[in-house]
Amino acid sequence: MNVSVAEAKNKLTQLLQQVEKGERVTICRHGKPVVDMIPTAESDRRPRQFGTLRDRIKILDPDWAKPQNDVEAWLRGDV
Repeated sequence: MNVSVAEAKNKLTQLLQQVEKGERVTICRHGKPVVDMIPTAESDRRPRQFGTLRDRIKILDPDWAKPQNDVEAWLRGDV
């Protein structure tokens, strides 16, 4: 099915329903095809599982969250 840009703007909902049924819709500008609307393939992406990296993350510096001396000096205004 070929439709103009203006017709696509006015009938987008109906065109999407046609695409959902498996029909290919081509939107044309000045009679030239611009884009094809086709049904999308189902995603093969699995849902995320939390906790899969448990016991795999190693903290190399146990004091990483403690302020550094230069930061403390800056906060005091010594720098």
